Amino acid sequence: MSGGEGAGPGGAGTVSYRSALRTPGALAFFLAAAPARLGVAMAGLGIVWLVRAGTGSFGTAGLVTGSFAVAETLAGPRTARLVDRFGQPRVLVPLLCAHAVAVAALVALALTAAPVPWLTAAGLAAGATVPQIGALSAARWSALLHGRPGLTPALALETFSNEAAFLLGPALAVLAATRVHPAAGTGLAGVLVVGGGLVFARLRRTAPAPAGRPAGNAPTSARGQRAFLAPEFITLLAVNLSLGVFFGATQVSVSAFAAARHAASAAGLLYGLMSVTSLLAGLAYGRLRGGTAPAAQLPLIVAFLACASLLPLLARSPWQLGLALLLQGAGVAPCLIVSSTLVESVVDRRVLTQAFTWTNSASAAGVAVSAAVVGRLVDGPGGTRAGFTVPVLALAATAVGTWGGRHALAGGAKSG
Repeated sequence: MSGGEGAGPGGAGTVSYRSALRTPGALAFFLAAAPARLGVAMAGLGIVWLVRAGTGSFGTAGLVTGSFAVAETLAGPRTARLVDRFGQPRVLVPLLCAHAVAVAALVALALTAAPVPWLTAAGLAAGATVPQIGALSAARWSALLHGRPGLTPALALETFSNEAAFLLGPALAVLAATRVHPAAGTGLAGVLVVGGGLVFARLRRTAPAPAGRPAGNAPTSARGQRAFLAPEFITLLAVNLSLGVFFGATQVSVSAFAAARHAASAAGLLYGLMSVTSLLAGLAYGRLRGGTAPAAQLPLIVAFLACASLLPLLARSPWQLGLALLLQGAGVAPCLIVSSTLVESVVDRRVLTQAFTWTNSASAAGVAVSAAVVGRLVDGPGGTRAGFTVPVLALAATAVGTWGGRHALAGGAKSG
């Protein structure tokens, strides 16, 4: 994966992943973040199987898993604000200790069939203390490579690592919970998050400098916070929300499609096809990208995803759906990479961890809402066609919005 450096961010030419990882300190924190990412990806399904084994109820398992996700979504941006203010090591170490206690409590309560309110409270505590490793790692890349050609391939590596974690993590969680012990999936997830996170926190040399406590009327701090209300950042939030809708609706719709054709076991394989294509597309995009600026690329990529999302509506068999999902996956990672690149360029770097966490939270909210809505739709008269229609509408509306906001995004990138 070698090649000459491009002329600049968004410039033409190839950029070596190897050169990004050769940046002093980069390989160490990237490798330390990998197990923590995997643990985060395992958490949801690990909790499902843990609570199901302890209570005998998938309903309770879903409630506890949902409480974990809601707490993570709500608490993440607030934790990120503390990180930007005090620095990653000072916040991450106590957060990881609290997460270890919360996960241990959840495992103990589930195995003793504790009352549902206690289980829900433990799920909330575990979700509120899970670290946003992806945002923390992206902030380190920005601190090391801001304004340099290597930043885009570095963010592509971030996307690749996240995609790989969420491809492998759920399968590993189910395997551990069903083949070893019901608590093994959740326990292993906790060990990976805490262990990898502590190593990550110890690598202080690459951690961004903390912004510190605002002084006086803090005009610079206020300006950084106002960036979250700027049109360009709202556009990027909408993109990530729409991607979350796409993920949540597709997961439910693919599962329902497979079950309706007596091939329920194929649902994971079908969804995995999209993940594999996304991984490959992300690697290709990170190495070689055209001369078009990221602000102009984004609406085109979102429009491609919207058009590709029409194909599942035409599928009549699992193999046809698999082909449709393969094409869809080609747009996912590039969309995430361009979005991350633009977030890094339009937001004040003193609040960058918060910015990445807000986009992650927007995506998580989209997943949660769309999964609930599409679950009802596919049970209704519209069936899976109704479910597959949801991401088409969301992505089409977002493509129009990003096209209209491309000049604001370009202007924000120049001034960021």
